[in-house]
Amino acid sequence: IYHYWVFAILLMIGFYAVIAKLNLIKKLIGLSLFQAAVFLLYITMGNVEGASAPIFGYGAETFSNPLPQVLILTAIVVGISTMALGLGLVVRIKEEYGSIEEDEIQEIDHR
Repeated sequence: IYHYWVFAILLMIGFYAVIAKLNLIKKLIGLSLFQAAVFLLYITMGNVEGASAPIFGYGAETFSNPLPQVLILTAIVVGISTMALGLGLVVRIKEEYGSIEEDEIQEIDHR
């Protein structure tokens, strides 16, 4: 049950950072924490007490589900891609507006 508490805390910290922070880099870090929390949840759901790897021939009766690990590998690749795209957008925004603070960018846009 400990890992569910860690999941909930990481999820809320990431969500808070995405919603409340004005700095775009801090928002991306919050998004990364949010993704890590979801990864943790999926990986812990795939764990079965006393189960072995899903390789037949070892004589085990129960096996762990390999699907969560496969989905998380794909999600990690997608997460890295979105982080790279987000950082690229932040660099471009910094070049265009001279700031990465959301309120300053909105103020410049309204002028």
